[in-house]
Amino acid sequence: MARHALFPGLVFDEQDRPLEVGQIGSEAAYVIDDAGFRRHIPSDQIDRAVLAEVKKMIEGNEELLSAQTAKMLGAEDLFSRAIIEQQLKHVDRQFDLLFEAGIPEEMRAYLGMVGFKVIVNYHGEVIEVRQASGASDRGE
Repeated sequence: MARHALFPGLVFDEQDRPLEVGQIGSEAAYVIDDAGFRRHIPSDQIDRAVLAEVKKMIEGNEELLSAQTAKMLGAEDLFSRAIIEQQLKHVDRQFDLLFEAGIPEEMRAYLGMVGFKVIVNYHGEVIEVRQASGASDRGE
């Protein structure tokens, strides 16, 4: 049960309308407008599906991603790259921390500016995760 949604402002319905974030008791939920009926989908359901897609994008690319990350950080030494690569190989642990701490608002704003977008159907099922390159979970 998540107390806050990870991707507010980045989750949209199939009509390209951004989903609101609401509460079901103390649990965060994305709110889908289904012809006037407001469906509350636990944020945990959508957020975990999005993170699973992100994990698929990372898997097999850890070496390249660690090299690029180290370069961006100005820490291109072998030790730094190895640490980053290990973090990417064990990305599930990082996701657990995200659920506790959340994604900073600045990072969500950046993700939105580079084209990151999650599309869900009215059942709250993730049907597409778009990233800046235009790739999606459908292999487009």
